[in-house]
Order: sequence, then C-alpha cells, then structure tokens
Amino acid sequence: MKNVKFNTRTITAAAIIGAAYAALTMLLAPISYGAIQLRVSEVLCILPFFIPSSAWGLFLGCAIANVLTGNVFDIVFGSLATLAAALLTAYIGKRGQGMKNCVLACCMPVIFNAVVVGAVITEAYIGVRIFENPGVFAMNALYVGIGEAIVLFALGLPLMRCLLKNSFFKKYVDKINS
Repeated sequence: MKNVKFNTRTITAAAIIGAAYAALTMLLAPISYGAIQLRVSEVLCILPFFIPSSAWGLFLGCAIANVLTGNVFDIVFGSLATLAAALLTAYIGKRGQGMKNCVLACCMPVIFNAVVVGAVITEAYIGVRIFENPGVFAMNALYVGIGEAIVLFALGLPLMRCLLKNSFFKKYVDKINS
C-alpha cells in the first residue's frame, strides 16, 4: 500500500491489534464461528481507516483465530477476505474522514466477509457447490453479512465517530503513522 510506513511503531500497533482480534474472537468463540455468527472482534476492522498498517495485523489475527476452525479454506480465504477489506478500508481513510467515508469503510468487511465466508461455509462446511445451489450460498452470505453489519454499524461506526473526535487518539494515530 502506498505511503504506509513500516517501522517499530506501526509493526507493534499491527501486532497488538492482531493479537486483540484473535483473543477476542477466541474468547467469544460460541458466537464468533459458524453460519450465524456475531464476530465482535470485527469492530477492530475500522482501525485501518486510521492506521493503515493495522490491516496486516488484522489479517494475521484473523488467520490465528480461524485456526480454531481446523478448516484450511476458512483459515486462508477468511483471512484474505479480512485483508482485502482492511486494505480498502485504509484506502478509504486516506481519501478523507467524513461520514460518507466512514460508512463506506464499514461496508468493506460486511461485503467481503458475506461473499467469501458465505462461500467457504457453503463449500467447505456444508459441502454444497455454490454454483449448483446458489440459494444455499445466498443464505449463508446473508447470515454472515447480517452479523457483520450488526457489528460494524452498531459498534464500529459509532466508535469511528468517537475516535475522530478524541484528541488523544488523534495524537496517537499521528505518532504511529509518522
């Protein structure tokens, strides 16, 4: 990603964010996995909006959390969905921090996880080919998308708005990104 500086501060911040993601996902395991999931740790997916390098921490944290599933497709593709959403969230954050961009940034994890995790659940867990039975895929994508939307819009968006107004957070972000 252009203009992302990798130094001790950014790597440390990414590692802490990744560890928090993995720990929160595993701590809340009963609601973090499955077709109907409410992965509260996804609220951390707003952080690349402010700290672009945190996208890589989220990717690793998701991969670590997905190891609990024991499914290689979930580990690989679920984590890549988080990375893609996080990189786009970082890009959106660089374009400006108005309400429109905050909402757009919250949409990225919802869209990517609904499609990718919905496909993984359909193919790898249920054993149904998504193109042979698109209805099953659509239901899984819908369930994952609803869970993501609840987390990102009920928790993530208000948190983003609060962080944008917090002078301590702004100074912290400026220090990490400098």
